Amino acid sequence: MYFKTLILALAALPLTAQAAADIQRWTTPEGTQILLVERRENPIVDMEISFKGAGSVFNPPGKSQVAEFTAALLTDGTKTLDEEAFNEKVNDIAADIGSESGQETASIGLRSLSKSKNLKQALALVNESLTAPRFDPAVFARRQKQAVTALQQQETTPDFTADRAFAKLAYPSHPYGSGAYVTVDRLKAVTLDDIRAFHRTRYGKDNAVVAIVGDVSRRQAEKMVETALKGLPQKSSAGSTIAPVEKQTAQRRDIPFAGEQAQIILGMPLITRRDPDYYALVAGNYVLGGGGFDSRLMKMLRDQKGYTYGVYSTLEPLTEAGVFSIAYSTQKKNTKASLADVKAVVEQFIAEGPTEAELKQAKDNIIGSFPLRFDSNAKLLNYLSLIGVYNLESSYLEDYPKAVEKLTAAQVKEAWQRRVKFGDLHIVVVGAQ
Repeated sequence: MYFKTLILALAALPLTAQAAADIQRWTTPEGTQILLVERRENPIVDMEISFKGAGSVFNPPGKSQVAEFTAALLTDGTKTLDEEAFNEKVNDIAADIGSESGQETASIGLRSLSKSKNLKQALALVNESLTAPRFDPAVFARRQKQAVTALQQQETTPDFTADRAFAKLAYPSHPYGSGAYVTVDRLKAVTLDDIRAFHRTRYGKDNAVVAIVGDVSRRQAEKMVETALKGLPQKSSAGSTIAPVEKQTAQRRDIPFAGEQAQIILGMPLITRRDPDYYALVAGNYVLGGGGFDSRLMKMLRDQKGYTYGVYSTLEPLTEAGVFSIAYSTQKKNTKASLADVKAVVEQFIAEGPTEAELKQAKDNIIGSFPLRFDSNAKLLNYLSLIGVYNLESSYLEDYPKAVEKLTAAQVKEAWQRRVKFGDLHIVVVGAQ
């Protein structure tokens, strides 16, 4: 236990922004992409293996959370180790091994001491998880029951109700909206055969992206990947293509809900990971509603009108158009007035763009805080995975602040005028009177 605590402490030590950008990147003959940043200061190594096409947007029709169940069960035991024995073995070698599913990918992660004995055993466990998962019926039944209970609890909350209604408007028939159609029946319809099929067809060497940060050389990293993926299919037999998002006519949903507060969401599909307007949209969003107390929406709805404790606008870039959204809660009696003020703020921002002072403040914050996004091994690992999964440039971490610094107020204004109109925003009000 002491060594595991030591690993966590060492992993939290800060990195320099300059060093974090020294990315080695290559692709194996099988098509596995590897991104490595050597960090010799501490005797630890972090690895994350992401599988494109294994996320929740690829769940089979009529069944919910197959991807999520599959990913979770990978580290719930193997054919030779039940759940308890697997966890004990991980603890015995002072490692952390976990797996999860996102929207577009699923991943398994490892943190271990770089000492050969520890790392070798940890990699063997990762390999067993990927190639010989136990898929224990009792464990699956427990996870399925937990998922049903969690859904039933979420359905009683206004924010979940609003999120789901909004997703149905923004992505009525697109996989990005599939999470809004999760039901108890669809959760209960999932079987272990579905999970085995999902694993068999969507976990392959050709759709794997491996990020590694730590006390290893390129040669050692190559061996790590070879060991971890040994025995996986050379190619995944299911596709990972995501269809473009079709533009929908803006709609409004008013949903009655008990209580004094209304939960409000406005938004639309907007931004991709490789969007040519990415930086202009990000900087503009900071000024509009992403900058906390600095933002126009916060100054209007909280400071001037006292309608809410907080209002925020958010960008969620994906392979295809991810959402731009504005969310807040307010007393039901303020719903109409607050929406009118949101409309006024958004339309004024689009018409005029940011002031020079606002843009400078946005730049200073975005650029100044950017190194903090990857100031530990774990944070940097996430960025390496992001760069690999979305095929971003290896210089992404250096390019990002430079691109923000070059922005002009005119460029931000032009991008927002071209891409966003208030009349295109869907509106959801949960707690309508």
